[in-house]
Amino acid sequence: MLAVVGEDAVHRVDGLPGESGPVGLTLALGRLRALGVTGLRVALPAPGHPLGLSGPPEFNKRALEAEEAVICHGGALGLVPEVYAVGPAGDEHVEVVWHCLEVREAPPADVPSLGEAERELAEALREATAVLSRLDVAASGPVAEAAIDAYRARAERGREVLAPGYPPRAVRVLELAQRVGLLISVAYESGDGGAVSASEVAARAVALRPVERTARRAQVAAYNSVVEERERGR
Repeated sequence: MLAVVGEDAVHRVDGLPGESGPVGLTLALGRLRALGVTGLRVALPAPGHPLGLSGPPEFNKRALEAEEAVICHGGALGLVPEVYAVGPAGDEHVEVVWHCLEVREAPPADVPSLGEAERELAEALREATAVLSRLDVAASGPVAEAAIDAYRARAERGREVLAPGYPPRAVRVLELAQRVGLLISVAYESGDGGAVSASEVAARAVALRPVERTARRAQVAAYNSVVEERERGR
């Protein structure tokens, strides 16, 4: 529960079957279990890439706007977050309302297996490094150094990237996906290299887009691996 809420002040779920209004996250998860939900899948869609979604169009549209969603396994329901900043300027806090909607019970779009994701990521990491070198994006400067230092600090603290019970391969895949994502962030944000003209910035975005897509697919594969393994074991 703490991993879901993080530093946000409040998480509520609205539109849950059997409830007349928004309810707290603990009650919502209990209600979903009572409705037959046995697991939760993550979706990380982006424009032109409905990653992890299965429809219908109304749900997909809202999930694309939020760029994330949760699909309930064992029940034809999905959750899309809406984030609010609440409170006076300088003392704001974050509240999240998860909108519960019907979804289509079908395989999620474009989610690879862990094995496929690991192989694709290894290639993507090589591609990202090559792109940065080719476009002369410096892996230094304040933005890049801060991003890399933050990643190293998180790794050194030995944080759990996934909850206990996930297969070791899922942990490896997610850590590698996060590393690739870090390189992409550095490439987009760094202004210290040679790719400073509008055309060069556009070329950088075009070159990195497939790498970014691979990293997102791998994250979804890692997060959803427990549910997928449970399904294969039936």
